[in-house]
Amino acid sequence: QVQLVESGGGLVQAGGSLKLSCAASGRTRYALGWFRQAPGKEREFVGAFGWSATSTYYADSVKGRFTVSRDNDKNTAYLQMNSLKPEDTAVYLCAARSAPGAATESRRYDYWGQGTQVTVSS
Repeated sequence: QVQLVESGGGLVQAGGSLKLSCAASGRTRYALGWFRQAPGKEREFVGAFGWSATSTYYADSVKGRFTVSRDNDKNTAYLQMNSLKPEDTAVYLCAARSAPGAATESRRYDYWGQGTQVTVSS
């Protein structure tokens, strides 16, 4: 079992930055992904890394602007978001899976946080 709690969302102007956190409790070996969901749209993959966190994966829409990372001592994952755009507005969720490899499909994740709202104004 893994419990996930996101934080760090808020309102930011276009071009600004935010850093989201995902605090995990329970098991410590898991692959983690970040997803987002805007009103009326399907859940969208943002970024992910596997158990070892040596390989990271990003959606094309955020590549070069967003960075996923983790602090094993704090059992916390992060999503650093730079050069934010209004189209980045969504609820951002972190998810964990027991398998070692990262995944881009939401159905492959076993545990989900409650999400944190990110709003980017133009």
